[in-house]
Amino acid sequence: MTASIEHPAPLALTPVGFVNEFYPSFWWIPAGILAAALAIKLPSIIRLWKDPFLRAVGGLLLLACAVFVFVAPSTIARVNRLTGVSNISAPWVYSLLTAFGGACLLLIIAWRNGLSDRSPRTRRAMRWVVVGYLGVIVALWVLFFLADVPVERLRDIDTYYANTPYMRELILLYLLAHTNSSLITNWLIWNWIRTDGLDAWLRWALKFLGVGYALQLVFDAAKLTALVARWDGRNLDWLSTAVAPPIACLSAILVAGGFILPHAGQYLHDRWRIRLAHRELRPLYLLMKTVNGGGAPFALRSTPELRLIHRETFIRDMLLPLARFTDEDLRRRSHDAALALGFAPDRAKALAAAVTILDAVETRDRAEERESEGDPDTTDLLREIGAVSRALGHGDDIKAVRARAGASMDDARVSN
Repeated sequence: MTASIEHPAPLALTPVGFVNEFYPSFWWIPAGILAAALAIKLPSIIRLWKDPFLRAVGGLLLLACAVFVFVAPSTIARVNRLTGVSNISAPWVYSLLTAFGGACLLLIIAWRNGLSDRSPRTRRAMRWVVVGYLGVIVALWVLFFLADVPVERLRDIDTYYANTPYMRELILLYLLAHTNSSLITNWLIWNWIRTDGLDAWLRWALKFLGVGYALQLVFDAAKLTALVARWDGRNLDWLSTAVAPPIACLSAILVAGGFILPHAGQYLHDRWRIRLAHRELRPLYLLMKTVNGGGAPFALRSTPELRLIHRETFIRDMLLPLARFTDEDLRRRSHDAALALGFAPDRAKALAAAVTILDAVETRDRAEERESEGDPDTTDLLREIGAVSRALGHGDDIKAVRARAGASMDDARVSN
């Protein structure tokens, strides 16, 4: 096997020169990013293995990683050397790229129509994609073994063999297949974005995918332009070797991010919601700790969900025995006072409950248990601990409501 590995002279610091200078390591950047995304997603895939969408996204990320690993010049040279077949990396990389395009198209079809959709139309569309792209991959290998490509090319095989029989058809076939999948997928995505009722995370994910697939079309255009230029006897190889690679890298990252974003975004949103709820319960939690003598359950290395449950349970456990010290008349007067001060009904209800709890704590500390007809109704109080805790965090509002409620009580005493 004859190898011809070029060592170009130093290039000026132009965009083309920059890409060429860093070309050997350039492809490892998106491969590393995609591998990191797969590693982040892997625990969810293993934990929720029955979720077909997660499995499909995992497979897609793995396929995208494989594309960028095997397209690196060092990997190309190693595969050629191990197999003993000059340029065999070409059909292998083109096959991975074709499979990636087909897999993306399949996932978009399934995602758009619903993963549980088994309608004849959907199944027929997916079957055509599978058969069509498998046929392209088989044709790539047949054309490669018919072609005569003795000179190893690590970076510019598309343009170097642009006029070689069978290899010319191979290169054109993979580019047309990739362009076809990008066009159809792009069309499906932008139609989907225009529909109503989309979740915010899904809409952003589709925008990432839309931009990513638009960049894939730019990649295909650059490659095809360089190829056609060679057929016309001109040299625009820089479009294939310097412009297309960074576009392909950015496109792959955006596409991978688009498929990850709905699950990752929802996960981060849920984590943020749990942490926010835990933080909002802090004022009421600290108040209940005084009722409990300063003690509270502590769980070492608990998950955020478990810490929230512990805090909610502790608060409710302390509120139940405190209920016998509550003054329902004070609650009603505080509610009327909050409404009179201009607070919204829900806010007024929470402030009234906060004033009542503070009064109950003070009454308990004086060991003055109130007598009431029947058991006090604590249903609303136990259900709205988040709103009550937020109200406790606004001391000025509490003081204003207590002052007005106290004035109302004085007025009632005068009128009597």
